[in-house]
Amino acid sequence: MGYGAGGFLVAVGLVLALAVDDTVQGVDLVTVGWILTAVGAVLLLLTAITMTSGRRARSVATTTHADGTQTVRETRSEV
Repeated sequence: MGYGAGGFLVAVGLVLALAVDDTVQGVDLVTVGWILTAVGAVLLLLTAITMTSGRRARSVATTTHADGTQTVRETRSEV
């Protein structure tokens, strides 16, 4: 899933919540529309969070000195 699925759910949800005047027996289309809109918004937010956190790179270098001690150096960078 991703931005496309989240955008689709938001669009369909808003159409159901705001533009459809039809009724279906036993189903409240306005409520279903708002639920789809909320799920789409959450999906968009989660996609944005996961896409930005995956672009960070981390490298660790360990140097062993002549006396046997070690130095660990960690580098983080944005890709």
